[in-house]
Amino acid sequence: MSEATQPFLLELGVEEIPHWMIVPALGEFERLFRETMAQNQLETGAVRVDGTPRRLVLRAEALEIRQADREELVMGPPKAAGEGAAQGFARKNNCAPADLLTEATPKGEYYAIRRKIEGRESREILAGALPGLITKIPWPKAMYWTGRDGVRFIRPIRWIAALLGEQIVEFELAGVKSGANSRGHRRLGADEIVFDHATYEERLEKNGVILSAEKRRKRIQDGIKKLLRGKGLKLIPDAALLEDIVYLTEFPTPIFGSFREEFLELPQEVLSTVMRHHQRYFTLQREDGSMAPHFIAVMNLKADRKGYVQKGNERVLEARFNDARFFWQSDLKRKLAERVADLAHVTFQAKLGSYLEKTERVKARARAIAASLGHPAEAVERAAELAKADLTTDMVKELTELQGVMGGLYAREQGEPEAVWRAIYEHYLPQSMDDPIPATQEGRILSLADKLDTLESCFSVGMAPTGSKDPFALRRAAQGAVKLLVEGKMRLPLEGLAGELREFLLERARYYFKEIRGLAYDEINAVLAAQPSDMVDAEARLFALKLVRQTENFEPLAASFKRIRNILKQAAFEGGELNPELLEAGPERELYEEASRVLASVEQHRRSDDYMQSLAIIATLRPAVDRFFDAVLVNAPDEAVRRNRLALLDRLYRQVSSIADFSEIVTSSTTE
Repeated sequence: MSEATQPFLLELGVEEIPHWMIVPALGEFERLFRETMAQNQLETGAVRVDGTPRRLVLRAEALEIRQADREELVMGPPKAAGEGAAQGFARKNNCAPADLLTEATPKGEYYAIRRKIEGRESREILAGALPGLITKIPWPKAMYWTGRDGVRFIRPIRWIAALLGEQIVEFELAGVKSGANSRGHRRLGADEIVFDHATYEERLEKNGVILSAEKRRKRIQDGIKKLLRGKGLKLIPDAALLEDIVYLTEFPTPIFGSFREEFLELPQEVLSTVMRHHQRYFTLQREDGSMAPHFIAVMNLKADRKGYVQKGNERVLEARFNDARFFWQSDLKRKLAERVADLAHVTFQAKLGSYLEKTERVKARARAIAASLGHPAEAVERAAELAKADLTTDMVKELTELQGVMGGLYAREQGEPEAVWRAIYEHYLPQSMDDPIPATQEGRILSLADKLDTLESCFSVGMAPTGSKDPFALRRAAQGAVKLLVEGKMRLPLEGLAGELREFLLERARYYFKEIRGLAYDEINAVLAAQPSDMVDAEARLFALKLVRQTENFEPLAASFKRIRNILKQAAFEGGELNPELLEAGPERELYEEASRVLASVEQHRRSDDYMQSLAIIATLRPAVDRFFDAVLVNAPDEAVRRNRLALLDRLYRQVSSIADFSEIVTSSTTE
């Protein structure tokens, strides 16, 4: 570190922040800091952010201690304004008229002066900027804690440590003054911790705070391995739960717990949901893959030597399992089919009526999808009829995460055919792009029918998502529908959907193909511009285009088609008949004949969906297109010849673009 730089540390001590908000907030914290330093011409060196439930920390390795001096050019009056104007400008800037410069501008010559501006101290800049920077950190929800006109933040700020080198960066925010001390763990640490930059993390850890999320994660993982050693048990991996616990704790310590074997008579889905969603416990399995009557909890303490925490967790879990067993036994006393009528009293959405009305719509749509796919409709209709009935069960009222899953389990227990209960069990899949699609065709049809009904119904009453607002998770539903269509090979045309909804689904398709499947955005635009008949068709074209793009003729031909599109656009050409008799011998007629031959061959391959061969054949047009543009003047003086040449290009462009719009392809040497 040079003498011109010093380390900077900012720690915001707060009441417990919801765990899921911490990582996004740290990203914004770093971004705002970097922007602020850049605006003030200050280099920072490496910047690191860390967070726990009670603190957000930003550290800059080598922040410049002051701005560099700089010169500023101050423009004055035009030279034509005369000596009086020059003298007035000089007096205003405390210099002699002889010191003025003359600057040439597009508007003429102007008087000017170069003024030296001394750099400000970084500590002074930080003191002025940090209060505003902190309050700009965006949160899903924020609160006032000093009154209605006070500062809004996610939680009350209790302390602020701000050090540049060994000096405090002094400022105040909502009644809290910055200082040099931190605080430890709520139960394991001191209320005041003295530290310097070199000892900061070490001093925190001695006071019960592991600042690094990676260290907390490793401590949890290592602790679990140690607890399971020699027990013949395996952890059921749960990356999302691990991430939650990392940001719920400052000093995580795993502990081993058990429950009575008799609870294993309950469905594993119920047990694991109670443990994961309600208690945040990791579930364990035996070596044969069956669930074990044990769990791993993570406490925010160093040790549980007397086992009080373990026993407390076991008591809480037993009470929850007893409730779940009661719900399971009670719910099974009534058939799902008997519950369907009760859906009339469960609101789907105020403007869209009850779940019973939704059930009727989903049944009709599922029947239509099954017919379109040539799939028997009986099991699909029965599954659609029963799919939402579990919303009236006590288990789902208590464990809302098990919607659909419980319906499938109850249907199985009540003797419904496998095709029916599996479709119900899986019909909420996929809920994210990481989820698999339903394993059965009945499940895929039901899931698609349900998602499309939600989308179409919400769009019909003006509830399409706007900006970042999406209260009914319609983007997630649309992404699920796209994933179902593509990965389920469900060849359903999109033409029957309303225009706005169709465009919404296509936007989700762009996201899916680019972010999930890793395809190039211009290839996606090229294929979707050609209006494929369905998502399966779009996927086939995309993979063919990706492969053909690697051939030598493809990109130059794509550049030529971009040129053709621009020519047609500039000419405002709206179509017209091509007259072969007006075509000149040579490159013009050769292009016509070559294109006729190629397009006939393409049509033959296209009927068999052999897009790879079709695009490869199209790429062979390149020499003929190149010769045409080298030798033929499209904007010929003779109007009839000019319009005929435009008609030739228009015909070629439209027919080739029926598979993929080559002009959408971004090339390194596009000919405009």
